[in-house]
Amino acid sequence: MADQFGRLLQDLRISVTDRCSLRCRYCMPREVFGPEHVFLDRGALLSFEEIARLARIFVRLGVRKIRLTGGEPLLRRGVADLVAGLAAVEGLEEVTMTTNGLLLPRLAEPLRRSGLRRVTVSLDSLDDHTFRELADTVQPVASVLKGVAAAKAVGLAPVKVNTVVQRGVNDRQIESIAEWARDSGVTVRFIEFMDVGTTNGWRRERVVPAAEVVERLHARWPIEPVHRPGAGMVAERYRYLDGAGEVGVIASVTRPFCHACTRARLSSAGELYTCLFASAGLDLRTPLRDGTTDGEIEALIAATWFARTDRSSQLRAEGGLSGPRVEMSYIGG
Repeated sequence: MADQFGRLLQDLRISVTDRCSLRCRYCMPREVFGPEHVFLDRGALLSFEEIARLARIFVRLGVRKIRLTGGEPLLRRGVADLVAGLAAVEGLEEVTMTTNGLLLPRLAEPLRRSGLRRVTVSLDSLDDHTFRELADTVQPVASVLKGVAAAKAVGLAPVKVNTVVQRGVNDRQIESIAEWARDSGVTVRFIEFMDVGTTNGWRRERVVPAAEVVERLHARWPIEPVHRPGAGMVAERYRYLDGAGEVGVIASVTRPFCHACTRARLSSAGELYTCLFASAGLDLRTPLRDGTTDGEIEALIAATWFARTDRSSQLRAEGGLSGPRVEMSYIGG
């Protein structure tokens, strides 16, 4: 399946819940997602059977990798059962997950047994004060580090860590986070602060360009580029010349990669989004529940992807984004 720019449908991100145990300011600021915020009720969420059914349809259309996201996916009760169902889908090569890591000490082993291949843990600071400020939580950063250790211990490797860098907030910690990752045997990817949704207070002056991150890392530990394997790989990879593993940057603001985007996103309410910066999605929950056949749903998805012309990050670079956009907590990162 190719869209209007020839981009193939290869990757699917599935949000399994719109809830999260943290209130990170660039994703779910408490001012918006506070006690009065109405989250989806259980009946509005896609069931595991519905998710597996859609996964089989997407695989027939070319999807080879599925990443589970949220909100926080580990808050969805029985998520290991969902992983097992997806891992059994014929033709699907990999099931992975992005998580805040807090529940990994308890769930890493059952997730691995169910067929989860890898996890990516979000971690924006190693300093307790900064971590608590960014995540708006009383949890110490040690709680996340225990999750990373648990994932490594059960073989969910290589463990990757995503760090969103913001000027004047945590940019002074780039080297310390990289050093911890080198010593811990995990791969950290520094991500430019993005204007996903409309509630995270994004300002361009708070973006730390990936080029600056690479320059600073190279000054501390010489690095060299690793050949990027192809479409759909958003991280620019570098290897340490001293053999201490890899590090990556995701330059979605300063070096948009829309031309290589192969990702579709499915919200926890069953809406198909063809871009992280979209304002609306295609309702798939209704046809799932009203007797529509798999073939008819497949045709709906195919037609939507074929008509796709999304290139929001490139448009931002050309003059900025405007209008409503879906919040990141609703469709995952």
